Amino acid sequence: MGRVRQAEKNIFFGYISNIIIIIMGFLQRTVFIMVLDKTLLGVNSLYTDILSVLSLAELGIGSALNYSLYKPVADNNQEKIKSYMRLYKKAYLAIAGVVAVVGVALIPFLPYLIKDSKGITERELVLYYLIFLFNTVSTYFVAYKYSLANAQQRGYIQTNITTITKIIAVLAQIVILLVTGNFLLYLLTQSAVELMQKIFVSIYFNKLYPYLKDRDVKKLDKAETDIVVTKTKALMFHKIGDVARLSTDSIIITYFMDVDWVGVVGNYTMIITYATNFISVIFNSLISGFGNLVATESKDKQYAMFKVYRFFACWLYGFAAVGFWLLLTPLVTGIWLNESWKLGQIVLTLILIDFYFKGGRVVLVNFKIAAGVFEQDKYLSLIQGAVNLVLSIIGIKHIGLAGVYVGTVVSGVMANLIQPGIIYRDCFDKNTWSYFKDSVKYIGVITGVVLLMIPVKALIMAQVSIVTFVVMAAVITIAYNLIFFLFFGRTQEFAYLWNLITGRVPLLKKLSRKR
Repeated sequence: MGRVRQAEKNIFFGYISNIIIIIMGFLQRTVFIMVLDKTLLGVNSLYTDILSVLSLAELGIGSALNYSLYKPVADNNQEKIKSYMRLYKKAYLAIAGVVAVVGVALIPFLPYLIKDSKGITERELVLYYLIFLFNTVSTYFVAYKYSLANAQQRGYIQTNITTITKIIAVLAQIVILLVTGNFLLYLLTQSAVELMQKIFVSIYFNKLYPYLKDRDVKKLDKAETDIVVTKTKALMFHKIGDVARLSTDSIIITYFMDVDWVGVVGNYTMIITYATNFISVIFNSLISGFGNLVATESKDKQYAMFKVYRFFACWLYGFAAVGFWLLLTPLVTGIWLNESWKLGQIVLTLILIDFYFKGGRVVLVNFKIAAGVFEQDKYLSLIQGAVNLVLSIIGIKHIGLAGVYVGTVVSGVMANLIQPGIIYRDCFDKNTWSYFKDSVKYIGVITGVVLLMIPVKALIMAQVSIVTFVVMAAVITIAYNLIFFLFFGRTQEFAYLWNLITGRVPLLKKLSRKR
């Protein structure tokens, strides 16, 4: 099955999964807010971020080994695949041990982090944390099994398993909340469902790839092992920096403000994350395809596909950012919840600026992963993490919540400025003038759409209701995409996407011929 066909399959199942997860996520959070309170919601989000920090123990081993699998998978070299997978398994078992030990060592510090737990005892805080820790540690015992399927562009397997698990877990948790209102049982229910999923995954992949159970596995030679080690060391710096930049906001907010604010921000970021996941289905589905592209095609072909990939990301992330800036607060405070959950527009603007630039970084990072370009900017993420921590702490002390996201934006944009130079130089042998010229064009058009829509929103949404919300969403969709098409409809990138889509959708194919 070709790269495009496999990508289409991954995208199809990815979208089905995301639609289901979005619906289930809203149901779960709504019932949570109805039954429990802001503090427990904040604790739930905080512990999720703490365990994200602990996951830095993975240190990029997964990405390095996935990259190493692209070539043997393309050559159908089962002996080499077995060797890499055996190494992967040993590495992840070691990681599970490290995360468990470090996680337990952090327990004495929890009361100092959550200063005002508002009726939650220290024993309860520790118990909740241990459940989160168990969920994280147990993941490493099966995570490596997905790598071979992903390298074969069969990411839909992991997607479908995750979707089914999410449906079962959320329905069970909703029942538990409505019947008992007990947060501990809520967490234990999720843990039990995920444990059963991990047992199933282990059995399923053993049957799917029976040769991985062979005891006769050759060791990788020194050169092959050195490549994995070198790339893992580089990715280690990326991972530590990313964690310091992306997973510490909740910890900083809890320490300097109140854990309740983590829950308020979490409502907005949950919706943004759902949109990110929805968009990322496309781009993550293409990583292994790009790995195959890099292994088999010329640099000119790689460059042409990168430009298409990047153009599409700017279009989609820009569309989502504009829609969120105009509609997210009315959705959260006027339709879903109420004014007590409102987030300031300045904070939301900063979060969405980072969201848009993150879209650009997704393209850069995914191509770097596919091409195995890890070492050249290995210190950048460390610098980003340090900048984020310093600016966020200084910012929250002086301007409050918005200060946290000033640090996030500034540290994130650093990668948007530096990584293109590395990729264009090392992967394409080109300068970055065209990249940044296009960036200015995209940002200019997106900003213009926002300015155009502000008075339109004031006219349509004078009163917030489901009807006015839907009408405004439709207006934004039409206006944004029409304006983007007027500016970029004659580019080679758009032409490629149009031909790709119309070649697979009969109605659009007829319209394309009429053009």
